[in-house]
Amino acid sequence: MAPLQVYYSGLLFAPQSSLIRGGYFNNIPWVTMEPKVADGWSSLIQTLEGHTSAVNSAVFSADGKLVASASDDHTVRLWDTSTGKQCGVLEGHTYYVKSAVFSPDGKLVASASYDKTVRLWNTSTGKQCGVLEGHTGYVFSAVFSPNGKLVASASDDHTVRLWDTSAGKQSGVLEGHTSWVTSAVFSPDGKLVASASMDKTVRLWDTLTGKQCEVLEGHTNYVYSAVFSLDGNLVASASKDETVRLWNTSTGKQYGVLEGHTDMVESVVFSPDGKLVASASQDKTVRLWDTSTGKQYGVLEGHTDVVTSAVFSPDGNLVASASWDETVRLWDTSTGKQCGVLGGHTRGVTSVVFLPGGNLVASASWDKTVRLWDTLTQKQYGVLGGHTRTVTSAVFSPDGKLVASASKDKTVRLWDTSIGKQCGVLEGHTDCVYSAVFSPNGKLVASASSDEAIRLWDTSTGKQCGVLGGHTNYVISAVFSPNGMLAASVSSNTVRLWNTSTGKQCAVLEGHTHDVSLAAFSPDGKLVASASRDETVRLWDTSTGKQCGVLEGHTGGVTSTVFSPNGKLVASTSFDKTVRLWDTLTRKLYGVLEGHTGAVTSAVFSPDGKLFASASWDRTVRLWDTTKKTTIEVIKTHVTIEITKFSNDGTLLHTNRGILQLNSPLHSSGNQELAHTFTHSLYVTDQWITCNMKKLLWLPVEYRPSCAAVNDTANLIAIGSDSGTVILISIDFTALPAAYLQPSIKAPVVVGKGFLGLVGC
Repeated sequence: MAPLQVYYSGLLFAPQSSLIRGGYFNNIPWVTMEPKVADGWSSLIQTLEGHTSAVNSAVFSADGKLVASASDDHTVRLWDTSTGKQCGVLEGHTYYVKSAVFSPDGKLVASASYDKTVRLWNTSTGKQCGVLEGHTGYVFSAVFSPNGKLVASASDDHTVRLWDTSAGKQSGVLEGHTSWVTSAVFSPDGKLVASASMDKTVRLWDTLTGKQCEVLEGHTNYVYSAVFSLDGNLVASASKDETVRLWNTSTGKQYGVLEGHTDMVESVVFSPDGKLVASASQDKTVRLWDTSTGKQYGVLEGHTDVVTSAVFSPDGNLVASASWDETVRLWDTSTGKQCGVLGGHTRGVTSVVFLPGGNLVASASWDKTVRLWDTLTQKQYGVLGGHTRTVTSAVFSPDGKLVASASKDKTVRLWDTSIGKQCGVLEGHTDCVYSAVFSPNGKLVASASSDEAIRLWDTSTGKQCGVLGGHTNYVISAVFSPNGMLAASVSSNTVRLWNTSTGKQCAVLEGHTHDVSLAAFSPDGKLVASASRDETVRLWDTSTGKQCGVLEGHTGGVTSTVFSPNGKLVASTSFDKTVRLWDTLTRKLYGVLEGHTGAVTSAVFSPDGKLFASASWDRTVRLWDTTKKTTIEVIKTHVTIEITKFSNDGTLLHTNRGILQLNSPLHSSGNQELAHTFTHSLYVTDQWITCNMKKLLWLPVEYRPSCAAVNDTANLIAIGSDSGTVILISIDFTALPAAYLQPSIKAPVVVGKGFLGLVGC
């Protein structure tokens, strides 16, 4: 679809020591700053992309040629393991699909869903061949019997149901549990089903008669999973009571209690020879147990977050574990030592499974991907950047020389844009940092955190120069006054003013009765306007901290507020689909701008104040005459955008999706100096960097943005990712092919003679 762009990406993001990079990469003429990349290749073979929401499970077919993945996007997808290509999308479920499993002969897939059904699919055609209906609650899992003739499904309706796969009909209802049934599994000979439940029991059932054989009691909390040994003589169960218990299937008696975990046990599995049991726990460990003695054989430590599942390789020599720490780890069962970290996921890993041959592992993750790994290489993937958790925001300094990135790892990091290196770690917050902002002169950074404080940092030294504490809830945002002497922070239903030179609180602006969306200073810094979900805008005197006006009239929460350049007007946008203009001197309503059919989310005045632009969820931008209070253009954007500013002459609108060209009779005539930054538009989508809405550079999964910032003056892009990395890429427009420098869409507007210029889709 885009061979040239992908070729460039392949070179630009290939590891530093790779033969591809060494042999073919001299430079890309239009990239003047390259991103920092890993030194070597990881064990990752393929990333299977296509799901649009969390992937809950992944499983190989018996011959290893296919992988089936189940997702919250309501689909099951089939993948060819030799090519990594998607070879089927199994659509039909109407709610989250929690598990998918192949029949023993590989001809069918059974999927379990929160839509209360199990569905059967033909793997060769991808068509649905049966809907197994009968459950009255969510279905958590489905599993085939060893001969493929039956399916057992577990549900929160307290039952396990058996289904005849050839007829597509229910053949039995296994009733007896008094709470949710979390999983069900067949014995190796298919004669028994074991079900685990939140009623703290495991129950054994005769598949022929549907009668309950045994109730395995002993756990003191929820049981999450149960599994048979290969000879069918034992059942192992994992529980929230922090234990694994072994049961004799013939007598129903407890055979052993495996104690040692310090948090709930998520899953349990037998080794192929039945001599070991591996248990995965929220205590961040996997533990190995000797089934003959019940003693702990090894503690596999290394994960930094909850371990969700563990599985043995076919030969029993390895254990693979999946974790919320975004990794799959390989362990040697003979030594208990870690022999590989398969990193690359950008969200928690929910499950992992070996290919029957043993050299491949498939892992499923909350980052919406399934990944395949080569266990033989066992290389650790290099971590780029410095953040250790999701990057929540990135912002450029006014002069473009620095980028500040805020992260859930409780730090703000400063990066030198000229060399792409980290030049400061701003540490001090005790919880997630949600945003950071530079002062107008670039000498200070203010960071907002869920630790209920704003912190000020000196950008020249990287040292903290003020803690603006006192908030009693999460701090959402901060903004500097035009002269940089004051900062306003927004939290819950209050706004606080701070003296940036002393770090002391000047005033607490209280009065709103619901959450405050944001605050804005007037051009002279004498007023602060705050927008709130209580449907009001409030004006505050910055010298006294007192409220000097309540602007009432909206019938929905106020989403934003902005002052006109001369400070005489303040505009507010709202969920009530209107924009309201207010006279800051009289505090009276100046005009209501109506026409949007969805919530209005952002707005901006032109430099001379004659024009006003608003963006809405109705996927339009409207241009208004502030004197006549009438619409003069309606531009269909086809996407929801955020407006940031006008060009100096009022002919262009800069948005987070690109540039809109306007055609209005009210443009300023005095200033024709158009900055070159408004002649081209860079934008970062989920997978692409685009220029003037044309795809320029594809972003590999490890470099996908959780947030991004574009500095127009330097044509510089900063991208923060869920893995904690920040990369910088600079584009030289003069070296780009001419096709990238032309607008790619011209669409008629509804009112006036304007047209849609450069807007990203």
